[in-house]
Amino acid sequence: MRIRSWLAAATVSLIAATTLAAAPASAADAPYRVLVFSKTAGFRHSSIPNGIAAIQSLGAANNFTVTATEDANAFTAANLAQFQTVVFMSTTGDVLNAAQQTAFEAYIRGGGGYVGVHAAADTEYDWPFYGTLVGAWFSSHPAIQQATVTVEDRTHPATAHLGTTWVRTDEWYNYRTNPRGTARVLASLNESSYSGGTMNGDHPITWCKTIDSGRSFYTGLGHTEASYTEAAFTSQLLGAIRYTAKRVDADCAPPAPPTSSVYQGESWSAASGVQVADHAPAVGGKTAGFIDPNDWISYTGVNLSTAKGALVRVSSAGAGGTIEFRAGSQTGTLLGSVAVSNTGGWETFRDVFTPLASNSATTLYLVFKGTGTSLFDLDQFTLTRNATTRQGEAWSSMSGIQVAGHGPAVGGQTAGYIDNNDWAGYTGLNLSTVAGVRVRWSSAGAGGTIEFRAGSQTGALLGTVAVGNTGGWDTFREASVPLATNTATSLYLVFRGGSGSLFDVDEFTVHNS
Repeated sequence: MRIRSWLAAATVSLIAATTLAAAPASAADAPYRVLVFSKTAGFRHSSIPNGIAAIQSLGAANNFTVTATEDANAFTAANLAQFQTVVFMSTTGDVLNAAQQTAFEAYIRGGGGYVGVHAAADTEYDWPFYGTLVGAWFSSHPAIQQATVTVEDRTHPATAHLGTTWVRTDEWYNYRTNPRGTARVLASLNESSYSGGTMNGDHPITWCKTIDSGRSFYTGLGHTEASYTEAAFTSQLLGAIRYTAKRVDADCAPPAPPTSSVYQGESWSAASGVQVADHAPAVGGKTAGFIDPNDWISYTGVNLSTAKGALVRVSSAGAGGTIEFRAGSQTGTLLGSVAVSNTGGWETFRDVFTPLASNSATTLYLVFKGTGTSLFDLDQFTLTRNATTRQGEAWSSMSGIQVAGHGPAVGGQTAGYIDNNDWAGYTGLNLSTVAGVRVRWSSAGAGGTIEFRAGSQTGALLGTVAVGNTGGWDTFREASVPLATNTATSLYLVFRGGSGSLFDVDEFTVHNS
């Protein structure tokens, strides 16, 4: 095995003079060893020697020794066991073979440390474990330019020395995925402060995480040679090394997913076209307003992985339109949509409801469609997290209806032969946090209306939905409607309409926030 030292005496003197003074003193740490790996199989950064020299200078002042190598044969179980952490210094491409990958994964899971610097995210795209380790892979970058970094967590040793914002010049990476759901984001980019950001307003740039007993830290900073003469940046590297080497602790757990989510329309993370509008009856007195076709708003840090539906509070004295819920961008995956009608005035608010598909993205976009101008205003929306489905024929009590066989129905049966004023009751439902209901029906008859009532067939009316002729008893359609909350635990479906068999009910799903 061949281990190469990259520390030339001239480089040490150049870097040490500009980095050590600002780095936090950690000379009291128990001695430890750091491996710096800088093999490249793709683009090679000219700043790599500067980065290696800076880390070795930090080590000289902070009680750790550094071995620098580009030899992947260093990645054996026996050799890695000598080091408390490994720094990938702007590595690129496929730099480890299968045996070396296995050894490094075992090292991390067994308690070793990893620090990825800049192009470390442009490495090992075909190795799933490395994607988990680094947190997100590189996608693209604009030209080198100044940008504002927002420091989200100032308790970590790598960011404790920074202010709430940090203005600096670097090459700012965009990533293929957002690491926020699996890592603790320490700092992010303000995409409005520079040109070329593609992460839709939620742009992590530095983060940390744990993997089994090991620790991981990544920063997208460090492209330029000048980075390694910046005291603030070298202090970040020192904090990252100390954290991953377990010389200092930090909370690197990802944020816990919310169990429910209420978002104010005007509290968007990013927007196009919309403005804040004042409305006294709105929650907080304001809404997202002046909405025209193709305007949009977005919200970051949203847990869409457990989202089941959205209850939206709107007003309109205009033409109304449609709200599309999309994941990740304004053209991202469509999770659901809901129609918004004229409510009778801008101060008259109504609720609308739609089920949503789940998604791994953490940024939610609301895209507005319609014709004309000033379609509607959006006061707030609530994401539902729980859903309970009941089969129509699985009633607890009923009047007038019978079980009907239908091949296309879920389970092959429905609540059928429904006439005017028939009803079906279903027990054991939580109506105290109910947001809406989605019902699946078929009809070759006149259609009619389903009333959703609490506690009995004459109980409080929670909501209604019109169900029309679907073209046949084996042709099923779905519709959704918001429901009011109630303390009852039984939900009654009361059927209204004209004469004859109105419709059949296959199933319904109750959504709770």
